[in-house]
Amino acid sequence: MEVKAVAKYVRISPQKVRGMSGAIKGKPVETALDLLKFMPQKSAKLVEKVVRSAAANAEQNPEMDVDTLVVRNILADQGPTLKRFRARARGRGTRILKRTSHITVVLAEDSV
Repeated sequence: MEVKAVAKYVRISPQKVRGMSGAIKGKPVETALDLLKFMPQKSAKLVEKVVRSAAANAEQNPEMDVDTLVVRNILADQGPTLKRFRARARGRGTRILKRTSHITVVLAEDSV
């Protein structure tokens, strides 16, 4: 059985979230939370929050054993982009793209 949690419109590029998601995929939830706690990236704190939310969702289901949960999958999809501009020389302006992400964490019971 699987549970999931989603954080939408998070103000970080999905590319930065995908970079660290491979470190915890396939690991037990407790190990994944320990790894995320000591990672210096901003995305680690955001993913940690979503993993905790998914674990809390699993606790609400009486048929699931929370101690055997494993991080099955992490998705970082692109959300809407905020478009801004920066003034440049000679009256020009250049675009600044402030990207957002939708972070999805799927937890499943380990079949071992």
